[in-house]
Amino acid sequence: MRAPFVPRALARVQRSLTWLMALAYAVATVAPAAGLWLRHLRWSAPRGVGVPAAALSPPSALLAFVLFTAALQVPVRRLPALARRPGALMTGTAVNAAVPLLVLPLLAGLLRFSPDTDGGSGLLTGIALVGAMPVAGGATVWGGRAGGNHALVVGIVLASTLLSPLTTPLTLSMAAVFAHGHYAHDLGRMAGASSGAFALAGVVAPCLAGLLAQRMTSRERRDRALPGLKLAALLASLLLTYANACGALGGQLRHPQVAFIAASVGVAALACLAALAVGWGLARGLRSDRADTVAITLASGMNNSSASAVLAATHLPAHPQVLMPVLAYSIVQKFGAGAVDSFLGPRAAAGSRRRRGRPRVTSGATRPRSRAGRGD
Repeated sequence: MRAPFVPRALARVQRSLTWLMALAYAVATVAPAAGLWLRHLRWSAPRGVGVPAAALSPPSALLAFVLFTAALQVPVRRLPALARRPGALMTGTAVNAAVPLLVLPLLAGLLRFSPDTDGGSGLLTGIALVGAMPVAGGATVWGGRAGGNHALVVGIVLASTLLSPLTTPLTLSMAAVFAHGHYAHDLGRMAGASSGAFALAGVVAPCLAGLLAQRMTSRERRDRALPGLKLAALLASLLLTYANACGALGGQLRHPQVAFIAASVGVAALACLAALAVGWGLARGLRSDRADTVAITLASGMNNSSASAVLAATHLPAHPQVLMPVLAYSIVQKFGAGAVDSFLGPRAAAGSRRRRGRPRVTSGATRPRSRAGRGD
């Protein structure tokens, strides 16, 4: 007897997710009209309801649904164990918030030599928007693949999300100091109440709603609903990827700027790899075990690029080039997470033990099958 349609469709989309993401970028390049319309569509808030404009658009609704579905799957029962060892949780959360504050001045110094008339401020703005966002939900997937402390990764994701109304304005304020021209003004404006309100309404609220829904529903009911929600979240993530890519890639097809694309990828790679390296070095300096080192390393370099793209599309619609480093970071951080898996994951650890002549020991870490609701 064949499996029901939804689980079969979910499994097929999960297996083909990488190719589907590439297809979304390709469609955004050659047919951006629908995505541009979606990005510029705005809804009106009910009278008397103070909802930020950034949360009243289809992309923000798609992001909220993806985050809600991700929070619905969070293993909350594992989190109380972190209270017995809060040091790792505090370290991972602090590193994610502090690394952008360290990387942005370095990038600003390097971009001073950029031939751009704005001194590379557009690139700096894009990286700042990514660094201002909390840890991506996809870090839980990559953490599981690399044999990391899954509860610690989940805890850092939740902690950085809850702190984002404070850390997001702080990071954007730092970037405004190093930016030039209208970018400095725009970053300063976003660092005001708007970015904190966006983080609260567009990121924190959906996560809390998902946790509350998990608490109020039975496991049997969630198990019945999750396959459909996971499939819908994956499709929403693909549509969000397409909409976010339209503003940047469509213009590059009409007027290709190879140097700008290369600079976006280079800056994104430098920022992401520097963040991963800082997280790894700090974890090693604190003598964390391998599982905690993997968790802290990934949390340092994986940020919610989808949320930063929504914020950029809402507050900087006249400057779609800011999206290019955001999209580049989204791709680069997946390669960086794969490198962490290769160098710190179970296979790398087992190979090291065999080279030292020790018997192979199974870590007990499992590789999650689902990739739904990643929100990155």
